[in-house]
Amino acid sequence: MSADASRGMSRHRQRVPSRVPKPEVSQALFEQHVLPEIEVLLRGARSLTRNDADAEDLVQDTLIRAYRAIDRFDGRHPRAWLLTILRNTHINRNRRQRPELLRDPDGTSRQLNELAAVDVTDAGVDAGFDAEIERALAELDEPFRSVLQLVDVECLTYAEAAEVLGVPAGTVMSRLHRARGRIRDRLDQAGLAPRSH
Repeated sequence: MSADASRGMSRHRQRVPSRVPKPEVSQALFEQHVLPEIEVLLRGARSLTRNDADAEDLVQDTLIRAYRAIDRFDGRHPRAWLLTILRNTHINRNRRQRPELLRDPDGTSRQLNELAAVDVTDAGVDAGFDAEIERALAELDEPFRSVLQLVDVECLTYAEAAEVLGVPAGTVMSRLHRARGRIRDRLDQAGLAPRSH
């Protein structure tokens, strides 16, 4: 073996991690940081996919990625970390599905129309109010809807939402203010805005 080949092999050996994490350590970290956030992941996935089955698949993929990366996680902000994985997984899935839109645009449009026709209402809330909220949310541009989902539904702080979305906290606050204002205007136009006393 030549000296150059020997040096190349020694360099390769140096790249291999000297410490392989024990499965029980990974499992403990996963249970500590990930399992408590599964419900949040499901709610976030439902808001992204608007379909329960797709949301469950997305969460499953997210959990697999989180488990594989748990040893590199620093332990800070697990919810933001997991929602970032969820969002990136969703983006990657959509990139892979785009060719399907080109192959069968009518079939895809039909599926989208079927999803839009599903009316989710809560038995304890007035159906008209609920439907108006759904329409208002659907009309929001994605950046505004995402911020609203993360802060108002998932209860993330502005800093956590900013980290998930990869934008400054000020942008989160601005988008949230505008999103809430648009929903309030929509409810006011429909005569459903809450009245202040």
